[in-house]
Amino acid sequence: REQDEKYKTWMPKLLMAKEDKDQRKSSDRVERNIFKVKKSNAEKSKKMEKEEKIFRETFMYDKEINVINTATAECSVPSKRRVDLPLTAGEQLDVIDVTEGSAVICRNSEGRYGYVLVEHLNFR
Repeated sequence: REQDEKYKTWMPKLLMAKEDKDQRKSSDRVERNIFKVKKSNAEKSKKMEKEEKIFRETFMYDKEINVINTATAECSVPSKRRVDLPLTAGEQLDVIDVTEGSAVICRNSEGRYGYVLVEHLNFR
Protein backbone atom coordinates (compact mmCIF):
# COMPACT_ATOMS: atom_id res chain seq x y z
CA ARG A 1 0.00 0.00 0.00
CA GLU A 2 2.71 2.47 0.90
CA GLN A 3 4.43 1.92 -2.40
CA ASP A 4 1.18 2.50 -4.31
CA GLU A 5 0.55 5.78 -2.48
CA LYS A 6 4.06 6.99 -3.23
CA TYR A 7 3.62 6.06 -6.85
CA LYS A 8 0.30 7.94 -7.10
CA THR A 9 1.72 11.15 -5.65
CA TRP A 10 4.82 10.91 -7.77
CA MET A 11 3.00 10.69 -11.13
CA PRO A 12 0.96 13.91 -10.89
CA LYS A 13 4.12 15.88 -10.03
CA LEU A 14 5.76 14.56 -13.16
CA LEU A 15 2.74 15.48 -15.29
CA MET A 16 2.59 18.96 -13.81
CA ALA A 17 6.23 19.54 -14.62
CA LYS A 18 5.56 18.61 -18.22
CA GLU A 19 2.61 21.03 -18.39
CA ASP A 20 4.75 23.82 -16.95
CA LYS A 21 7.36 23.11 -19.59
CA ASP A 22 4.71 23.47 -22.32
CA GLN A 23 3.58 26.77 -20.83
CA ARG A 24 7.15 28.03 -20.83
CA LYS A 25 7.48 27.20 -24.50
CA SER A 26 4.32 29.10 -25.36
CA SER A 27 5.42 32.12 -23.27
CA ASP A 28 8.76 32.14 -25.10
CA ARG A 29 6.86 32.44 -28.38
CA VAL A 30 4.92 35.38 -27.02
CA GLU A 31 8.13 37.12 -25.97
CA ARG A 32 9.55 36.65 -29.42
CA ASN A 33 6.46 38.27 -30.92
CA ILE A 34 6.88 41.22 -28.56
CA PHE A 35 10.40 41.78 -29.86
CA LYS A 36 9.07 41.87 -33.43
CA VAL A 37 6.56 44.53 -32.43
CA LYS A 38 9.32 46.65 -30.92
CA LYS A 39 11.06 46.74 -34.30
CA SER A 40 7.95 48.10 -35.99
CA ASN A 41 7.50 50.58 -33.12
CA ALA A 42 10.98 51.94 -33.84
CA GLU A 43 10.04 52.46 -37.48
CA LYS A 44 6.74 54.02 -36.45
CA SER A 45 8.44 56.41 -34.01
CA LYS A 46 10.78 57.60 -36.80
CA LYS A 47 7.76 58.29 -38.97
CA MET A 48 6.04 60.11 -36.08
CA GLU A 49 9.14 62.30 -35.59
CA LYS A 50 9.16 63.14 -39.29
CA GLU A 51 5.45 64.05 -39.20
CA GLU A 52 6.05 66.21 -36.11
CA LYS A 53 8.88 68.04 -37.87
CA ILE A 54 6.66 68.72 -40.90
CA PHE A 55 3.88 69.89 -38.57
CA ARG A 56 6.16 72.32 -36.74
CA GLU A 57 7.44 73.78 -40.02
CA THR A 58 4.00 74.07 -41.65
CA PHE A 59 2.14 75.48 -38.65
CA MET A 60 5.13 77.40 -37.21
CA TYR A 61 4.32 75.65 -33.93
CA ASP A 62 7.03 76.13 -31.31
CA LYS A 63 5.09 75.09 -28.18
CA GLU A 64 5.40 71.70 -26.52
CA ILE A 65 2.97 69.17 -27.99
CA ASN A 66 0.55 68.10 -25.24
CA VAL A 67 -2.66 66.12 -25.72
CA ILE A 68 -5.49 68.23 -24.30
CA ASN A 69 -8.31 65.80 -25.04
CA THR A 70 -9.25 62.84 -27.22
CA ALA A 71 -12.10 62.87 -29.70
CA THR A 72 -13.76 60.61 -32.23
CA ALA A 73 -14.51 61.68 -35.80
CA GLU A 74 -18.26 61.61 -36.44
CA CYS A 75 -18.03 61.50 -40.23
CA SER A 76 -15.51 61.11 -43.03
CA VAL A 77 -14.15 64.40 -44.34
CA PRO A 78 -11.51 64.75 -47.07
CA SER A 79 -8.90 67.47 -46.63
CA LYS A 80 -9.48 70.54 -48.77
CA ARG A 81 -6.21 72.25 -47.88
CA ARG A 82 -2.77 70.95 -47.05
CA VAL A 83 -3.15 72.00 -43.41
CA ASP A 84 -6.47 70.16 -42.94
CA LEU A 85 -6.44 66.64 -41.52
CA PRO A 86 -8.49 64.11 -43.53
CA LEU A 87 -10.91 62.15 -41.33
CA THR A 88 -12.56 58.76 -41.47
CA ALA A 89 -15.68 58.07 -39.44
CA GLY A 90 -14.92 56.57 -36.02
CA GLU A 91 -11.24 57.53 -36.09
CA GLN A 92 -9.63 58.40 -32.73
CA LEU A 93 -7.89 61.79 -32.63
CA ASP A 94 -5.72 63.55 -30.06
CA VAL A 95 -6.58 67.23 -29.66
CA ILE A 96 -3.30 69.15 -29.45
CA ASP A 97 -4.32 72.81 -29.46
CA VAL A 98 -7.39 75.04 -29.73
CA THR A 99 -7.48 77.87 -32.27
CA GLU A 100 -9.48 81.09 -32.25
CA GLY A 101 -12.03 79.86 -34.81
CA SER A 102 -14.10 76.68 -34.80
CA ALA A 103 -11.14 74.46 -35.64
CA VAL A 104 -8.73 72.54 -33.42
CA ILE A 105 -5.32 71.08 -34.18
CA CYS A 106 -5.47 67.28 -33.98
CA ARG A 107 -3.18 64.29 -34.45
CA ASN A 108 -4.40 60.97 -35.85
CA SER A 109 -3.11 57.47 -35.08
CA GLU A 110 -0.61 57.67 -37.96
CA GLY A 111 0.98 60.74 -36.41
CA ARG A 112 -0.32 63.25 -38.97
CA TYR A 113 -1.37 66.69 -37.74
CA GLY A 114 -3.90 69.15 -39.08
CA TYR A 115 -6.91 71.36 -38.51
CA VAL A 116 -10.27 69.71 -37.83
CA LEU A 117 -13.58 71.51 -37.39
CA VAL A 118 -15.12 71.00 -33.96
CA GLU A 119 -18.48 70.15 -35.55
CA HIS A 120 -16.93 66.95 -37.02
CA LEU A 121 -15.71 65.72 -33.62
CA ASN A 122 -17.42 63.90 -30.78
CA PHE A 123 -15.77 64.49 -27.39
CA ARG A 124 -16.22 61.90 -24.66
